[in-house]
Amino acid sequence: MGPLNEAPDGRPKQRRYTDSINNALEGILYAAKSQRHMRNHFLAALVILGFVLFLKVSNLEFILLVICVSLVLFAEMMNTAIELCVDIVSPGYHPLAKYAKDVAAGAVLLAAIGAAVMGCLILSRYIFPPYHEALSMVGTPTEVGTLVAILTVVISVVILKALAGNGTLLEGGSVSGHSAVAFSFATAVSLTTKDPVSSLLTLIMALMVSNSRIVLRFHTFREVLLGAFLGTVLTLTVLLLFVNLR
Repeated sequence: MGPLNEAPDGRPKQRRYTDSINNALEGILYAAKSQRHMRNHFLAALVILGFVLFLKVSNLEFILLVICVSLVLFAEMMNTAIELCVDIVSPGYHPLAKYAKDVAAGAVLLAAIGAAVMGCLILSRYIFPPYHEALSMVGTPTEVGTLVAILTVVISVVILKALAGNGTLLEGGSVSGHSAVAFSFATAVSLTTKDPVSSLLTLIMALMVSNSRIVLRFHTFREVLLGAFLGTVLTLTVLLLFVNLR
């Protein structure tokens, strides 16, 4: 039964159906306002809708994607509700309160992983073939070209940090060396293997390495982004030069 109001005679009276809908919409809006992950999930849903319209997926595939997106959003909202309830019951720190929040967050993570796997399996047959063709057009880089590209990235990072006068080779500075090298590896693997799955996995690893630099507070988002850009562009440029000059 929905929320109750008191009637003039003191008896509880059920609210109108529209009131229940408004309350539900307010809950969704509150979750989107207060939870950054909820906003990210909504943005991911918009991206998926864009893929659906552009790639013209089948009705069954669209239904499966909608179920996955709905499950992730539902899990995030339940996580928010559990966190609010825990904060009311246990305003101070308590180990069980922490575990309750961790378990709820784990449920969101599992739902997100399942949705990501389902989305990759559905969209891969539309995205991977053109991506493979695009990589094939570049040509196959040589081992020497790959080594030169990676060394170029490392030397460029050292020069930029030296010019900036802050940070060390492995920590801090105007550009993230870890991000630059990680994206250099990802670019080299993509052009060498021409395999979309290998390319995707190495890209995920590069993103994880870059994110760790922000989490550990060694670099800002701007420095990590600059490192990723530097590693990708330099590696791509050097490998293309080696392929064309070969």
